[in-house]
Amino acid sequence: MKLENDKKFLQSSPKRIYYVWNYLEWGGAQIYLLGLMNKMKEFCEVRALMPTGSNLQILKFLDNLQVPYEFFGAPTDANPAPTLKRKLERHWNKLRCEFSLLRYLTKFDLSDSIIHTELMPWQSLTAVAWLCRRAKVFVTLQNSILPIPKHRRLLWQLKCAVAARFENFYIFASNEDAKESLRELFPDKFFKRIKVTYTNVNPTEINKALQIEISREEICGKFNLPADKFLVFCVGQFIDRKGRWIFLEAAEKVLKSDDDTAFVWISNSNLSREDERKIENYSLGENFFLINGENVGSEHIDLFKLLRVADVFTLPSYVEGLPIALLEAMALGIPSISTNVYAIPEAVKHHETGCLIEAGDSEALKDAILELKNDASLRRKLSKNGREFVLANFSEPVVADIAAAEYFASFRTN
Repeated sequence: MKLENDKKFLQSSPKRIYYVWNYLEWGGAQIYLLGLMNKMKEFCEVRALMPTGSNLQILKFLDNLQVPYEFFGAPTDANPAPTLKRKLERHWNKLRCEFSLLRYLTKFDLSDSIIHTELMPWQSLTAVAWLCRRAKVFVTLQNSILPIPKHRRLLWQLKCAVAARFENFYIFASNEDAKESLRELFPDKFFKRIKVTYTNVNPTEINKALQIEISREEICGKFNLPADKFLVFCVGQFIDRKGRWIFLEAAEKVLKSDDDTAFVWISNSNLSREDERKIENYSLGENFFLINGENVGSEHIDLFKLLRVADVFTLPSYVEGLPIALLEAMALGIPSISTNVYAIPEAVKHHETGCLIEAGDSEALKDAILELKNDASLRRKLSKNGREFVLANFSEPVVADIAAAEYFASFRTN
């Protein structure tokens, strides 16, 4: 039965939902939240809250969904902290950012409301407790928790045990691997209530993009890409954990034996001068293109139209949840290569729905790219199987219904 027709849910529903994040970078987490916003605006008031200075592209996506948004203050500091001084500065910034957010939220009537955020109890127990006293609080864990020292794990377990006692506290995990990483932190009863709301794709948007007649030459011309070459794409922040240097190392190795290939990375990241110098050291010349995501277009479908000229998609990450860029590429029918880490194998089955390599192995990435370039039948197989698997298992409407049902159920238990 469709959720819209299920009266037992609709009789008790939130009046408003605030989707909140406290950092400037945006990516799969926001695309996931946009899908939930798109669903829930049918039933209640929906609003996005984010730091001042947020990326114009995510604001355009919100405008297109007709979801209002507001800015609450300075973002959290996500830069590396190699020294004690930097660690203290970053912690102080985190506290200021949380205080700014909580103070901003006092302007709203939070009764009969939901706050959906990423503030986890081991990071922000005080903030979570404050919010739970005023609203229903849902948090989504996007990525599996990395290994931590035993003493820190004990502290996290204590904080999670406290949070599990909050009547208004709920957790979603965006993949099975992320959920499993919570098993040792939360009491068993709470752990069993954690729902998996997968990172997902919008099948309507994907199909619409595939139905648009495109010209490879025209699109490549717009972004100065060589239409006559085999194009290997990646989408994501141009950062170390996404495997940026492995991507460039593999590109360098491919081009030593095959100069008929070009490599494209689409990113919203700002390059440092050091990044620019390091890119130049790979001597890729006119065979590497770094495209700023803001120049792709104001709608998500503009990215899909650009991706359709890709012959292969790759994401050589070291650390990931279940990346939306990978799922979208597979749903578009682009043969895809990614790494055997965390939740990626939940979508990529080697030589069935995609190609899996080990993280940090540029030689394996080079081999996978050349294998796909030289084997058209394998490309066709992965294109078909990858698309079908993603649309069957990681669909936005299904995930949004699961989340909506949990939102409504949280009010029904009052």
